[in-house]
Amino acid sequence: MKSEVRSTAGDISIADFFDQWLNHMRTRVRAKTWEGYEALLRRYGAPALGSLRLDEVTPLHVQRIYSDLMAAERPLSGGTVKNLHLVLTQAFGQAVRWNLIDRNPTAGAQPPRPKRAEPVVVDAVLAHRLLEAVAGSALELPVAIALGTGMRRGEILALRWSDLDVGLTVASVRRSVHPTRNGLSYELPKTKRSRRAVMLPAYLTVLLQKARDERPLGPAAASSKDLVVLDADGSPMHPDSLSSGWRRAVRKAGIEPVRFHDLRHAHATLMLQEGIHPKVVSERLGHASIGITLDVYSHVLPSMQAEAVQALDHVFPPPSSG
Repeated sequence: MKSEVRSTAGDISIADFFDQWLNHMRTRVRAKTWEGYEALLRRYGAPALGSLRLDEVTPLHVQRIYSDLMAAERPLSGGTVKNLHLVLTQAFGQAVRWNLIDRNPTAGAQPPRPKRAEPVVVDAVLAHRLLEAVAGSALELPVAIALGTGMRRGEILALRWSDLDVGLTVASVRRSVHPTRNGLSYELPKTKRSRRAVMLPAYLTVLLQKARDERPLGPAAASSKDLVVLDADGSPMHPDSLSSGWRRAVRKAGIEPVRFHDLRHAHATLMLQEGIHPKVVSERLGHASIGITLDVYSHVLPSMQAEAVQALDHVFPPPSSG
């Protein structure tokens, strides 16, 4: 990759510019994020624009990329194309800041509006079935933490015993783990809101005490880095192993597909259904704002509104018919 940016865009091909931009971004974002940028540009951006010079790219070129990718024999999802748009916007925006082009060509292009998949509704009965499906296995603790705290997969697998208070009643979310080409990367959560303290339910405290007492010993455990969740051999559990093991356990139990991430949704849904204020739920999840919580969990709101009306009926009882 080239380390210096040329002064004019007339001789810079798109492929060369993408190389220079990726080199610029390598130390500015997480390794996993950078790998995502590189993959999108290498697979889709560069092949579609690589023969052009930087100053030749127009909004129509960019728009055609989105249309072609959505209409391909194996079409990309709207979400992936939207992510490509965001990466291209950043890259060409940097070209503007470097005075290589006058205008960002993505500004005139419209990416698709991806459909948001509705989270699987996990009620209390299903939550118990899911816990039973992994009871006694290495998956039991991460599943219980997900249901009891709403923590993300990476946050659960990066949780250390030093992040827990003495009584195992509060967990501090301080980092997240991400798989990269060079192995597991432990990094700070994305936002300040994500670095939070979460109180733990009693059933989870019991499981944590058991896990601490039965902590495996041996060579693999020596590399565990004080992690709470370990694989069966005592080594750090890989995020992909957790997800694949979870899918197998759900299928073996004869339960309809439930993603591991749906356990985070289950935590929020169950709390809202129990009347916990959305602000509290938002803080436990580490959302940037309560608006995100209300938007994602709007499917819970109708029942909450019904309860609100019932409460008003107690305050303002209807007049007697007599």
